[in-house]
Amino acid sequence: MTHTEAQFATARREMVELIALHTHAVGDRIGKTSLDERVMKVMGTVPRHEFVPEPLKTFAYLDQPLPIGFGKTISQPFIVALMTDLLEVRSDDRILEIGTGLGYQAAVLAQLADQIFSVEIIEELAREAEYRLDKLSFNNIDFKIGDGSAGWSEHAPFDKIIVTAAPELIPVALLNQLKPGGKMVIPAGLQDAQQLIRVEKDLRGSISTQEILAVRFTPLITVH
Repeated sequence: MTHTEAQFATARREMVELIALHTHAVGDRIGKTSLDERVMKVMGTVPRHEFVPEPLKTFAYLDQPLPIGFGKTISQPFIVALMTDLLEVRSDDRILEIGTGLGYQAAVLAQLADQIFSVEIIEELAREAEYRLDKLSFNNIDFKIGDGSAGWSEHAPFDKIIVTAAPELIPVALLNQLKPGGKMVIPAGLQDAQQLIRVEKDLRGSISTQEILAVRFTPLITVH
């Protein structure tokens, strides 16, 4: 069944309501019962159906991850919203994203911040994401094909870093490329014991971490 844009818009509104309910339900674990209104507004405008494979468009606004090929997924909308909220994005931020996928998280961030730098190790996904984002006129995103655990040193340091696949340990290169005063949101840990972690670097360069929520992400692919 082919959906119309009006049907997608209705589904998107329902998705945002589900995100709000989910946030409230886990409020004791994440330390808040609602997310930043700016984040929720963007979640209600970015067309998630444009960032999933064609056969899955009907399911784009369910609050669940969906396969995008190559053993990868587009994250559950609640998790996208939560991770974006935890970054506390400012309009003048320069943000590094590790794991472009098909570009949905980058699209959300690009509505909130000046400049997004996105790294994807799987070339086919990177090319497809760039095509999809360009088609939707997102012009404040730079792309790189490569090992995300190495970051993107040419454009460092970054105000914020977001990682959409899980390493066992937080990569040192990403910690080094985070600006003093910056924040990183990253899932990390063994496959069955991952935690969503918020990392903060103070103005002296000291690192602190906070475990937010148990999660399950695909592993971060690295080049050894």
